[in-house]
Amino acid sequence: MSVRSATPEDLYSVKKTCIDSFMYSVAPTLEKEGVNTFKSIVSVSALYSRMEQDNEMIVYENNHEVVGFLELKEGRHIAMLFVSPKFQNKGVGKSLILAMYAYTKSDVVTVSASLTSVSAYLSYGFENSGVVSESAGLKYQPMEMKLNKNLKRDC
Repeated sequence: MSVRSATPEDLYSVKKTCIDSFMYSVAPTLEKEGVNTFKSIVSVSALYSRMEQDNEMIVYENNHEVVGFLELKEGRHIAMLFVSPKFQNKGVGKSLILAMYAYTKSDVVTVSASLTSVSAYLSYGFENSGVVSESAGLKYQPMEMKLNKNLKRDC
């Protein structure tokens, strides 16, 4: 098991991990518009375009298979965090959150959490920071985590 920066060669595996997780836990709670929006966000071309920008992308591998993915935008916003269904509740998400600290550029990290992931983000130390909203069919809970500078230095 390892956590590392994603490479362009990882993007097909990243897409599969994200789609598998999304279809398992989030898609059943959404209308078709939200599912279609998500599929366009995780297309290989969209992932590659964001990789070429200022987004940090981190993967969690198990036996050379990508089973977790975190995308950090502008060093301050988690754009995506997905874990393959069979690896959920096994520390993969927490490992990705801890690895993210090395890339943060702010004392506060935000996320627009899918409603099914709120409890996971609460366990990582995030707090609700607004009201449930919807954009392009995707429902989300705004959340944020204030980073402990000492913890960040240790990572």
